[in-house]
Amino acid sequence: MSELVVDLVEHARPVHRQLPDVVGRALVASRIIDATPDPYVPGQWVLRAGSKVGTVAMTVPGQEPVRVILRISPKVPVGRLFFLLGYSLDPRGWRNGDVEVGEHRQLVPAVAHALERQVERALGKGLLQGYRAIEETSLVVRGRIREADQIRRRFGAALPIETAYDDFTTDIAENQLLRSAVDRVLCLPGVPRQVRGRLLHQRNRLGAVTPLIRGQRLPDWQPHRLNSRYHHALHLARAILTGSSAEHSSGALHVQGFLFDMNKVFEDFVCTALREALLPYGGYGSLQAQGVHLDEAAAIRMRPDFVWYGERGRPLAVADAKYKAEKPSGYPEADLYQMLAYCTALHLAEGHLLYAKGNAPHARHRVRHAGITLHQHVLDLAGEPDALLCAVSDLARRLAEPHRPVEGIPPGAGPGFHD
Repeated sequence: MSELVVDLVEHARPVHRQLPDVVGRALVASRIIDATPDPYVPGQWVLRAGSKVGTVAMTVPGQEPVRVILRISPKVPVGRLFFLLGYSLDPRGWRNGDVEVGEHRQLVPAVAHALERQVERALGKGLLQGYRAIEETSLVVRGRIREADQIRRRFGAALPIETAYDDFTTDIAENQLLRSAVDRVLCLPGVPRQVRGRLLHQRNRLGAVTPLIRGQRLPDWQPHRLNSRYHHALHLARAILTGSSAEHSSGALHVQGFLFDMNKVFEDFVCTALREALLPYGGYGSLQAQGVHLDEAAAIRMRPDFVWYGERGRPLAVADAKYKAEKPSGYPEADLYQMLAYCTALHLAEGHLLYAKGNAPHARHRVRHAGITLHQHVLDLAGEPDALLCAVSDLARRLAEPHRPVEGIPPGAGPGFHD
């Protein structure tokens, strides 16, 4: 089987590449990137990546099967991507430099390196143990008898016995998440040999732990003193296991890999950081706010990315995060129409659109005959994490300016790193 590697950068200019026709059609079927035949050059395809970043491998069937490795690099440094993910998952427990990506610039090698380092730190003092509720059928009584199940299943028979008990074991949610994340990364193409060897060692340490079934809901875990050394590894494992798998079959095409959608990464970070930055001003922030409708009959539902509510649930501010490619004309006008609808439905005089830094500066638009002002802000994701959080703090202060802050709290207080 031959192998073909295609390297792209998210939201970059299209790449012209000579490809077998069957490979080009496979890229179209994967729906991961835009792929179209070049109308002027036979055998050449025009490839362009969107907002998804990562690595996938697809086996293209045919007389001579081809293994295609598609690698999409983020525009931002890989370390910055991990910061955005980490802060979204645990803003108060985040510390700068918690996730090490080594010298890897590709996403999959960096993810593998970071997970191995975090799992090593988590398991350095041995596997965490805890109590797990077990229900089983046994020939001896252990714990308590589940009388209802015994009657329903055994019809009065003495044996076997339906029992329930708490078992002190290493097969708990925390270890299951780590085991499943390690298994997932080991299946990815492009994991460096040395990192793969260390990950195999970590999987052996977790060998007695039950891996999670693909597609099932991830188990919940609660942070506490005993599992504090697991926290960062668990956040990274959840990021790997949640919404990042690219495994499906399209006809005879099998796709396997690992992708992040930068739209969601940016949206989650902006909304989480805004919520944290507005805490000193009172009220509460709602991510993907529900209960917002455009019409009086509540038939047209809207879902703003972020709404800040004050006392008695009164909306105070609305914001929407837009991670989009640069466009010659600046910001897309459709975003303004959407924000105008949010402001009208929430009865707000101002709305805020937040973009990853592109080719347009901060803009302010006063809507005719409406008395509504729409703001468009930019966040430079290439900057250092503390500078990025300061920018969000400044934005939060702007949102809170028309409202009275909590007494004794300086208006400029906002999110930051925690020691």
